[in-house]
Amino acid sequence: MRVIGVDPGTKSFDIIGLENGKIKLDLSFPSEVVAEEPSKIVKAIEDFNAELIIGPSGYGVPLKHIKELTEKDRFEMTLVREEEMKEIPVLIGLQKMVSEMAEKDMNVWFIPGVIHLPTIPEWRKYNKIDMGTSDKMAITVLGIYDQAKRLGIEYNKVSFVLLEAGFGYNYAGAVKDGKIVDGVGGTIFPGPAYINSGALDGEVPYLIGKLKKWHLFWGGASIIAAEKILPPEEFAKRLDEESFAKAWEAMKDGFIKAVASELAVVRDAKEIILSGRLMRIKELRKNVKDLFEDHFDLPVVKQRGLEGKAKEAAQGSAIIGDGLAGGEFKEFVEHVEIKKSYGSVLNYVKLPLNV
Repeated sequence: MRVIGVDPGTKSFDIIGLENGKIKLDLSFPSEVVAEEPSKIVKAIEDFNAELIIGPSGYGVPLKHIKELTEKDRFEMTLVREEEMKEIPVLIGLQKMVSEMAEKDMNVWFIPGVIHLPTIPEWRKYNKIDMGTSDKMAITVLGIYDQAKRLGIEYNKVSFVLLEAGFGYNYAGAVKDGKIVDGVGGTIFPGPAYINSGALDGEVPYLIGKLKKWHLFWGGASIIAAEKILPPEEFAKRLDEESFAKAWEAMKDGFIKAVASELAVVRDAKEIILSGRLMRIKELRKNVKDLFEDHFDLPVVKQRGLEGKAKEAAQGSAIIGDGLAGGEFKEFVEHVEIKKSYGSVLNYVKLPLNV
């Protein structure tokens, strides 16, 4: 059995192909390829001859086949108004990918974001959209698999808080009894990510006047430090400069607050798991590990998952695909209740929306 998992990240677009639970395809494309040559990625997926593909799901939809997608679903996966699409070329490319896969009659499924999961009480969802996009949900699923395998425990004994520090957005997720029970997505994260500002004071968009999608890709630590987007590796080498040190402290402050809030939900967490592009940089990861061990008195570990260079979200998506196709991870995917996902990312907002 062959399946594919996709992660449409801010900086790269990653693909993992599994055959009978083992990695057989491991690709990473710069995000520019998605914008300029989306057909190249579709061909790479098609050439693997997978029985099932987990497509680029963005904010997520309740589990759906590509043939079932409506225009409303496609809007909710990106939440970009049509007139703003041209300002973010990668999203145009992503939409073209979905259309091409539909035209080729590929067996593509789209997966939920954290907010769609039935394992999260409804009262935690009010006035939220981004509790964790579909890729963050997949990363958390990979974390459940990771801890169960590493500690030799059943899935229903798994308990942790996960911090994902990516290139674009940060995320913290809470898992109790092997179920995702809460999530803090990038646009409500209490502190800056690398390029995203994190949670905005409501007065900021009010004073901006008309908030646009590109604003959500600005204001983060790299912008605070250098007023432009730098490679994270360069950022890490310049922490002896005052502006970079302050930006990093702002990020860490957000990490602590987000993880503390999720530990309040889980209470009996066995450990804190670190994931994401920034946590692959040894100096930054050690700094966060030491910080968390000092604050929370819990083991802090780097997410492992499957072998391969592709990002964690692609691995988690591939595991979900394998389970949906009835493979090695079938019982695991049943356990995390992805098939029971429901609703819309907009269901719980109690303010007037212009959509």
